Amino acid sequence: MAKPVRKGSHSKDQSPAGAPAEQAAVDRRWRFYASVAVGVALVMAIVIGLVVIPGVQRGNAEIGMGHAMRRAAGLEAGSPAVVQPHSLAASLPVSQVSWDPEVMRILASGSTRRGAAIAAQTCAACHGDKGLSQAQFPALAGQTPEAIYKQLHDYRSGARANPQMTPVAKALAVSDLANVAAYYAAESKRYTALGFRQFSGALEIEKLAREGDSHRRIPACMSCHVNGVGGPIETPTITGQNADYILAQLNAYANGARKNDVYGRMRDIAAKLTPEEREQLARYFEGTL
Repeated sequence: MAKPVRKGSHSKDQSPAGAPAEQAAVDRRWRFYASVAVGVALVMAIVIGLVVIPGVQRGNAEIGMGHAMRRAAGLEAGSPAVVQPHSLAASLPVSQVSWDPEVMRILASGSTRRGAAIAAQTCAACHGDKGLSQAQFPALAGQTPEAIYKQLHDYRSGARANPQMTPVAKALAVSDLANVAAYYAAESKRYTALGFRQFSGALEIEKLAREGDSHRRIPACMSCHVNGVGGPIETPTITGQNADYILAQLNAYANGARKNDVYGRMRDIAAKLTPEEREQLARYFEGTL
């Protein structure tokens, strides 16, 4: 007959004190195995990503192994899989216009006395004393001071190039550019017909001007280029503008010769227009279509 086990004692087959220790040892062993597995996977990923793949790709880019590894690691510009183009061209921003408080104050106050003197000496011969020019010269009448200032500043900075306007703008201080812009904008307010006249033309062109073309992702011209529509403050008004000038600028945007449009918006739009559409739009907005 088996002896009863006394309270507080244990049989030889039971080891409750040893069980936790054994479980802890098993846990440590498995944690070690997991750490080793993760470490091996990490090393393999680094070797494959920074050594094996760049080593295979470097021949395409015609570079050495060191360059390929540094490019893969992001320590050197370029891709180990593609030959990098070489260019010595200077990188310039599309436009360097800064709408700082001083410029905005001049534009808002219409400081026309200084602007009138400069316009009479350097601008009126081509643009007229009231901003009413002819043929290939842009009419400044009806433009906002911000629109005129932006283009003058782009000529001054080199963002927009013109053999006549570039030296004129470079010879003026930034504040004087604002004075000229304020003068022409103030003088042309009486010519309200330039912003509100009625236009008519072929149905397709009028629809393109007023509604755009959603299939080609062309926005309506009048969504930005009419006074009071709420477009960017530097957007020029083209209603009543000379057709020769409008057409020349649309063509320049389309072929990339003019690049001072922010975000490339006009280059993208003009390139989608056909040559016939550009010509008809120019005549439509002049009012001669």
